[in-house]
Amino acid sequence: MNTQRWMSRQFFSFFITWGIFLPYWTGWMIYTKGITVSQASLIMSLGLVVRGVSTIFAFPYLSRKFSSKTILTGMTIGTLMAILCSIPANSFTGLLVVTLFLHFFYPTLMPALDSAASLLVQSKQLRHYGKSRSWGSIGFVVSGMILTVFTGAFGDEVILWALLLGTLVFMSLCFMRTPLVLSEKPQVEQTKKGGMLELFRIQHFGLVLIIVILLQAAHASYYSYGYLYLQEIHAPKYLTGMIINIAVIAEIILFSIADRSLQKFSVGSLLAIAALGSTVRWIVVFAFPNVIVFCISQTLHACSFAMGHYAFMKYLVKNIPDAQIPKVQGMYSALALSWSTAVFTIFGGYLYEIEPRYAFIGMIVCTIPSLFLALVYRNLDYKRNAGVSPLLQSRPSK
Repeated sequence: MNTQRWMSRQFFSFFITWGIFLPYWTGWMIYTKGITVSQASLIMSLGLVVRGVSTIFAFPYLSRKFSSKTILTGMTIGTLMAILCSIPANSFTGLLVVTLFLHFFYPTLMPALDSAASLLVQSKQLRHYGKSRSWGSIGFVVSGMILTVFTGAFGDEVILWALLLGTLVFMSLCFMRTPLVLSEKPQVEQTKKGGMLELFRIQHFGLVLIIVILLQAAHASYYSYGYLYLQEIHAPKYLTGMIINIAVIAEIILFSIADRSLQKFSVGSLLAIAALGSTVRWIVVFAFPNVIVFCISQTLHACSFAMGHYAFMKYLVKNIPDAQIPKVQGMYSALALSWSTAVFTIFGGYLYEIEPRYAFIGMIVCTIPSLFLALVYRNLDYKRNAGVSPLLQSRPSK
């Protein structure tokens, strides 16, 4: 089978649903179920906590017991059940329970897919991770554009049905033919390689993890208050979706060319560029509060998010044994994509109440330290590999 096409299809179909859930689920609860903004915010914040617990503990544990295909299928079935349970839920308590249930299963599909891609790269069955991942970003944009049309025509009720349909499609793909390496159950001896603390014995792992946690946390204000800020600077409402999608389009372009254009760059260099781009992005948004400059700054999402994520995946493939990949993906998803974002969302909200622009400039408390640490790591990695061709360096396989 064409593994590259299979991985691209999985990313595309999952991120179509993610493009529905991430931007619209809060609005669906408010406008169709009648809860308040503060109640919806509390539900989603608690959801991030559950998401972190699931990805850092449940996902690595299940990965030691079951194959990647089994995990993807099982988590998708759990997601579908949670969505179905949300149909009759009308109270705050009911929505809280089903959303926490949903957060336990649904976001875990993201590290599960990245783990599957990493295994395929390490087994030399997937040549271009970035090319396949770009299809995920395309799916995110496509779903947002289509859903905008349907919500305008039929109302916010269509959000739930679109998410349900997308999940059904993704589940059907999970039952189809899968690359053999993803259907193999982990070997017993591989699953007894020690706990998560063992990962920090891998050279520079702790340093790289801190860098990517800071890089991803720096997006907290943008994710939570970017839409509000566009209203603050008087962006036309009919252009808001397009402005937000500039960042995703930049991300798509970066992922699509990364395997070819960034191959010669070290992980340290990529992380440093990502941190520098992120720093410039938030300084520009703060210094020039107008729509055109905000649109231009959106292109830097290719650095601040996409390049940082790609650099981490490159480090993972090169340095992490395949049996440990689910643990690393779980830690990355929990610490970088969930808990740190939740913490800095609170920090950004405090700054936003003082002055909206402060919420963005405040994110440099993450980006400047990440830039410094990335340069330190780049120097350490250069010294370690001095005189050794990157093509001759071996990666762990057990």
